[in-house]
Amino acid sequence: LRGPDPSSLLYTLLSVFRATSKVEQKRLTVLVHLAGADPAWLGETVLHISSLFSPQFLAGQLLLIHAPPDAYPPAGAGASGASGRELYSEQNVDHAFLLSSASKLSEYFLLLEDNAFCAPSFISHLQWKVEALRSQPWAFLEFANLGVLGKLLAHFRVLLAQKDPILCTPFLFYHRAPYDPRNDRQKALGAHRKSSYAPDNPPGAAFTDMKVFEVHSPWEAYTLDESFFWTLNVSAGNHLTVILNQPADLRRVQVLTGTIVEGKYALERGQVELGYGPEGMPQRCSSFVLLGRLLEGQLDQEALGHQVSCVRLLANANQAGGLIVRHIYLWEEHARDAGR
Repeated sequence: LRGPDPSSLLYTLLSVFRATSKVEQKRLTVLVHLAGADPAWLGETVLHISSLFSPQFLAGQLLLIHAPPDAYPPAGAGASGASGRELYSEQNVDHAFLLSSASKLSEYFLLLEDNAFCAPSFISHLQWKVEALRSQPWAFLEFANLGVLGKLLAHFRVLLAQKDPILCTPFLFYHRAPYDPRNDRQKALGAHRKSSYAPDNPPGAAFTDMKVFEVHSPWEAYTLDESFFWTLNVSAGNHLTVILNQPADLRRVQVLTGTIVEGKYALERGQVELGYGPEGMPQRCSSFVLLGRLLEGQLDQEALGHQVSCVRLLANANQAGGLIVRHIYLWEEHARDAGR
């Protein structure tokens, strides 16, 4: 954590402990590395956390650590590019210190960030996944697809032995707010580059011909937080469509339906389409092309669609009961180019 406002960390800690039962918490130790050089901020943050989570402190379920200043490399002489190299070196120290401390506490280490939302009973799901893969050698598993969030590490000394990531679905961890991996030290250095992992979700509107209830609107499927769209009794041909204010070049589209852990209320038979040629008032797209079909209620595909005006989730069969459309994430091509 780096920054004067600890609220995002507090929300993450609340999510961790609320998402775990008393039995699960007995197998859990939350280790927080407060990586900041400001002693006033550090003292205030420690005081705030300890006052809100005193039961967890007393039970040994929450630990705070802070690397000493001499653990970091000395500041550069101001040569060109030195600031970026210093930042990278300091982040390496941050992660090394955290991993070194964690290796003494447990065989497994789950890496979170300070703005995370955790799925209910994620500890039990992680344990089940580890047991299922016991016969398969692995060093790290991924339970999210944004930055370092949701990485489960094991066998600390052989992390480099695993060349390819193992992505586990359904995802168990999400960011609470629009994802921005830049920390305060990067902002102080004037680094305004956005990570290519972050969905862009360009401005647009979401509409549907499915039943709409007062609690969850179609727009909530297109937000970048943990809200979602909920409906009942879908018919073949029903759709949820995002129409963009301006055509966009999309390089990736991700659509997630169903609950995070169990995968309940997912769209069993559906597909995602890209739309072109906006017309009429209110606007709609005059033509669509198939991007891909949902697999277990999800689609994550490199789109490479140019001048896309609509993204449509289409039901291919009648489906009784509830349906949750959790997220429609869009990545723009120009956003990646601008971040280079």
